[in-house]
Amino acid sequence: MKKDKTPFMLKAVRWIFPRAERIAPTLTHRYFVNLFFTPLRYQTPEKERKAETFSSIFSFEIENKKVQAYTWGDHARYILVVHGWAGRATQFRRFVKPLLAAGYSVIGFDAPAHGNSAGKRTTIFEFEQALKKINELKGEPEAIIAHSFGGGAVLHAAMNGFPVKKLINIASPTIGDEIINTYLRTIHGSQAAATFFKNFIMTTYGKPFDEYTALHFIKHLPAPIDLLLIHDADDREVALQHAEALVNSYPSARLIRTQGLGHTRILKDNAVIEAAVTFITSGASGKK
Repeated sequence: MKKDKTPFMLKAVRWIFPRAERIAPTLTHRYFVNLFFTPLRYQTPEKERKAETFSSIFSFEIENKKVQAYTWGDHARYILVVHGWAGRATQFRRFVKPLLAAGYSVIGFDAPAHGNSAGKRTTIFEFEQALKKINELKGEPEAIIAHSFGGGAVLHAAMNGFPVKKLINIASPTIGDEIINTYLRTIHGSQAAATFFKNFIMTTYGKPFDEYTALHFIKHLPAPIDLLLIHDADDREVALQHAEALVNSYPSARLIRTQGLGHTRILKDNAVIEAAVTFITSGASGKK
């Protein structure tokens, strides 16, 4: 029987949120806003902890939060890996040896409020600051491999001047309403919470939520990028339609569809890793 890895806190929120929403909707909707920017911290698997021991660890600060980062290898050229929401840099551990063999070092970081970095809440703006700090410290990456939310964060930073030559987005969300609805399904929330959240974003940041999504970023890049999307047809967290929507908006992007890998196991698949390395070294991934 497969072990349930759902954190206790998430189980509690799923039970409490719909009941609290009926009793005190405004208060509960404010809590949803806070929850949206608060990533869960999952227990790090032993194999990922082992990957940490083979890295050279360094750190820097973002908004007075210590950010832990990792370097694997000592090649001059490097590939930057960017994890998703509630993720960790070591989730890319299976990519390290193939990239080292191809002549690249690998650099990753635990974003604020993730992994071994400090903080409880974070935003796409702090991801952007971390990306730009890596560029400042280590120079421009040869390519970037991003998972889930990390893909949107990279495109947001690219829109604002962060240099991107090649980007591989794996299981990355792009559609605003679907992103919000995914959160709501996770905690059994209502569309009233979505409306409150959208109004909060507009009031706080002066822009609609849709302008903080990959579908918006991709249309406002200062320079074209070489973009590969890899997405699984059975991804229950981020549906395939997200990748298809991005290809429709950015036709030069290439899309590789997989099946049976879901949202996170896709990062361990040998064929996915091989496709990513091939794209980095030759760009000849093909469209499937």
